[in-house]
Amino acid sequence: MAEEAVLKAQIRKRTGSAECRRLRRQGVLPGTVYGHREDAVAIAVPADRFDAIVHGGHRVVEMELDGHNQTALLQDVQWDPLGISIQHFDLLRVDRNERVTVDVTIVLRGTAPGAVAGGVVEHQLHKLSIECPAVGIPDSIVVRIGELQIGQSIHVGDLELPEGVTVLTSADQPVVQVVEAVEAEEPTGEEIPGPVEPELVRRKEEAAEGED
Repeated sequence: MAEEAVLKAQIRKRTGSAECRRLRRQGVLPGTVYGHREDAVAIAVPADRFDAIVHGGHRVVEMELDGHNQTALLQDVQWDPLGISIQHFDLLRVDRNERVTVDVTIVLRGTAPGAVAGGVVEHQLHKLSIECPAVGIPDSIVVRIGELQIGQSIHVGDLELPEGVTVLTSADQPVVQVVEAVEAEEPTGEEIPGPVEPELVRRKEEAAEGED
């Protein structure tokens, strides 16, 4: 689990696309915080600080807003069309002790013996839906494949999970498997088109001249 991040925010008194563009030009990022039976509030934070939080893998932030500290879950991040810079974000207020539902990335670790023997590793499930304490969200779920042979697989029910984490994805869902490599069939002589007969070429040329 990544260390908790601290974020200082200010209330935005003006909203709208033009105002958001103005803020971004000044190095300030617009966002919204909502939840816990409280009204949604438009906020603004330093763009460089928020970028560091996102790229640092943080999911929970301790936000200082209007003289009060609030624990919030990073709910959504909107990027520009090229996926380079953040344009807007949403934070969800949470209680430190409540359980939340999130999707966590599955990361494969190790080298499967089956792959060394010529098989192919198929990573079929890339995210796992879990329920866990708001301040205990794991950075990722690590799946070790160092013992997988050809024909073997790992399912959701086989995963080792951190304490306090409950899986919501079906236990029968395959996560990764090693399958035999399928060799591409070479085309037979019948499938290879032969050269165009000279007579046919002449006929096409004569037809083209006739159209002129």
